[in-house]
Amino acid sequence: MIIGDRLKRCLAEARHIVAFTGAGISAESGVPTFRGAGGIWNTMRPEELASMEGFLRNPRLVWEWYAYRKRVIAEVQPNAGHCALARMEKLVPDFSVITQNIDNLHRRAGSVRVFELHGNIERNYCITCGRRYSNEEVLQAAGVPRCAACNGNIRPDVVWFGELLPDDQWEGSVRASESASLFLSIGTSAVVYPAASLPVIAKAHGAYLVEINPEPTPLTERADEFLQGPAGSVLPELCDVLYEARKVLP
Repeated sequence: MIIGDRLKRCLAEARHIVAFTGAGISAESGVPTFRGAGGIWNTMRPEELASMEGFLRNPRLVWEWYAYRKRVIAEVQPNAGHCALARMEKLVPDFSVITQNIDNLHRRAGSVRVFELHGNIERNYCITCGRRYSNEEVLQAAGVPRCAACNGNIRPDVVWFGELLPDDQWEGSVRASESASLFLSIGTSAVVYPAASLPVIAKAHGAYLVEINPEPTPLTERADEFLQGPAGSVLPELCDVLYEARKVLP
């Protein structure tokens, strides 16, 4: 892949880089995607498995689904793309990952400053009293996990359809996007709002916008550069360029 001079300069000079990631980066680790060819929502009704209404109507069905997903995700590993972003964070004064993924692979790869817009499948909480539970605790339960403190139903700490994004994660993501000098949009379809507005916000505040995807998306025409390819191949190359550029800076 050829990385242009302007992007090289941005990598060398950027004080704040934001990496905005979607399902595409985790698909390379084997995490099933939701949209696109073969996506989960093409075969299942999301309102039955990923909404509070569906959970209250049939918590056992929802927990069977999430227990399966938790076990699948626990078996996958961060890929070269996740690891490259974790390396980049150590080279830049201010580096943020904003992710739409719930798989915790960024943190497992070593990223520290991560905004999780849609929650984290490794966390759970009681819908009655808010007590937190680990995956190890809930996966030991027979049937629907119940709270040890109040006997309320426990749910995964993920954002379901019809729910708002967590305020702290969204507000932090907006602030990071507004202050970014380089914004990398990675493996996302750029169609799910409000998350899809973040690249636009970043560019409106002066960021150099780079999209990294195997195929063009609705964002491509608005990006300053489009690097076509999988994140696991493109990001390590960008990280190498960033490393070489930072070595020569005073």
